[in-house]
Amino acid sequence: MATPPSDLSNGILSLSVAPLGAEMQSLRSASGDLLWDGRAEFWTGRAPVLFPIVGRAAEDTIAVGDHSAPMAQHGFARRSLFDLVEQTDTLCHHVLRASDATRAVYPFDFDLHVTHRLDGPTLHCEVRVSRPASPDNTPMPFGLGFHPAFRWPLPGAEGQAHHVTLQGRGNPDRRPLNAGGLLERTLVPGPFTDGTLAIEESLFTDGALVFPNGADALRYGPADGPTLAFRFHNLPDLALWKPKGAPFLCIEPWHGTASLVGDGPQIAERPNSLALAPGQSADFGYSLTVEG
Repeated sequence: MATPPSDLSNGILSLSVAPLGAEMQSLRSASGDLLWDGRAEFWTGRAPVLFPIVGRAAEDTIAVGDHSAPMAQHGFARRSLFDLVEQTDTLCHHVLRASDATRAVYPFDFDLHVTHRLDGPTLHCEVRVSRPASPDNTPMPFGLGFHPAFRWPLPGAEGQAHHVTLQGRGNPDRRPLNAGGLLERTLVPGPFTDGTLAIEESLFTDGALVFPNGADALRYGPADGPTLAFRFHNLPDLALWKPKGAPFLCIEPWHGTASLVGDGPQIAERPNSLALAPGQSADFGYSLTVEG
């Protein structure tokens, strides 16, 4: 029998999180479901957690030192079954631990903790990557990211133009993706104007927009109406993605990106890659507040 999802509610927000990938299945406010429903006609994902890589590797192959193995885009965590270790009315905590299957492609012991928590109109999604103590001092390289998809338009904002507005009104450069899903080496000017981007189909003709230096916070929604306010922790990279015709927008904070064109398979050489020694851990997360 399949393990049921964890259902949370605090009277303002309700949330359902599946053990597969520790992935959100729905996030509802009084106005309706804010999260994409995963219909296969556009994209079966909803809000996967990306680990141990973000984006694609050249020839879908990764390496750590002399060890190499195939690895699909965004890593294996999103297709892995997590264990539920704690649940209350407003919190659930899942963990994925290394197994023989993960070690075959990624030769490290690790614990990947994913916690979802509701606090008034705010959702907190927090991840801790930890590495048990070990006599093997080889650094464990990895990337970590979030890939949630939100309704476009948001419920209660039908018929209104939607924008992404960066805190500080910055205009970050972006790295274009090539046809194989790798990032070009040259930065180009981004599409933001005074920190604001109107969401239109034409923006995503060539795939996701990837900003190596995104923002610590942003807002998504119409100028006058319900909006989602995001804050990011330890997630310096940002991507926006919308498949053609899809009624959702992915707002993706990352630490790490796809490989650059011409780079090899080593995870440690990927842009913004991190590394943990035995006994170390690293924390990442974002909050989302429903406003209006």
